[in-house]
Amino acid sequence: MKLMHAVMAAAGCLLADVPAASAQACPERNVNYWQAFPPGGESDLSARHQQTVLKRRCPAIETIVQYKAGAGGALMWSTMNTLPADGSTVVGINLPHTVLQPMEGNVQYKTEDITPVFWFHYTPDALLVPESSPIRSFAEFVKAAKAEPGKLNLGGSGLNSANHAAHERLNSTFGITTTYVPFKGTGDMTIAVLGGHVSGAMSYTAFAINQKGKVRALAVAMDKRHPLLPDVPTFRELGVDWVDGAYRGIGMPKSTPPDARRRMAELWAALNAEPEMQQLAAKSGFELVNVGPDRMDAFMKDKIRVYTEVGKQMGLGR
Repeated sequence: MKLMHAVMAAAGCLLADVPAASAQACPERNVNYWQAFPPGGESDLSARHQQTVLKRRCPAIETIVQYKAGAGGALMWSTMNTLPADGSTVVGINLPHTVLQPMEGNVQYKTEDITPVFWFHYTPDALLVPESSPIRSFAEFVKAAKAEPGKLNLGGSGLNSANHAAHERLNSTFGITTTYVPFKGTGDMTIAVLGGHVSGAMSYTAFAINQKGKVRALAVAMDKRHPLLPDVPTFRELGVDWVDGAYRGIGMPKSTPPDARRRMAELWAALNAEPEMQQLAAKSGFELVNVGPDRMDAFMKDKIRVYTEVGKQMGLGR
């Protein structure tokens, strides 16, 4: 099974589509920011970055981060439209999760139930093992996987998620058999990886950077090597045209008025434009992007097309 990969636009090509972003006023009330994954993962780290920058920008309001984790994010996403459509309630959303999960059929929401407001960053796929692992390179990883098919198990965040899709692609592309172990989120997976309970993880560059010294990255799905992981080859260097990962953004309850959604998109674009946010993102391995209302329909149409094909190749939607 050969997985098709999403064509990822570089951060510099996805320019902010809200010209007034730099002049965006502060919200009139506190922002309730719901997370679909437990504390400790990339989504939580992103929210904390945004919370910090928004507090400096708008000292009079708070960003209240809350969690409703479970089912790889599906527990939150299946109930987000029951939240108050008050213009100050936002929910962390992910691609390709919100396309792949409904295809699998065991979640209580459809892709069209999600109302994306702004996509703010992208995290490239990364294969990694604990620092204590005897596997020192990608070649050694493949050799070990072929020597004992199914023995190596790789943690990831959720079923039918970006990590799950990347794991299936890894097996298919390199002709190996490894076992995928889904966790509620990266926070839970971290404990398992660092404790040696799994052989490694199919995660993101952000995880490899944030756990540097504790894990060893073997390959990254980027156009070129990550500046904070200069010794780690790209899959392209290994002979495979693999540039892929996960997008993170915010959505709002479907009944939220369009003007309120646009104001929130403008605020998030303004946060991405802050030098502090750019520094925090770079240190954490996040590639900032800016996709707001004016380009949202075209962006989502393209991603749904791409990830639907990915899902079919994973055996979903049958």
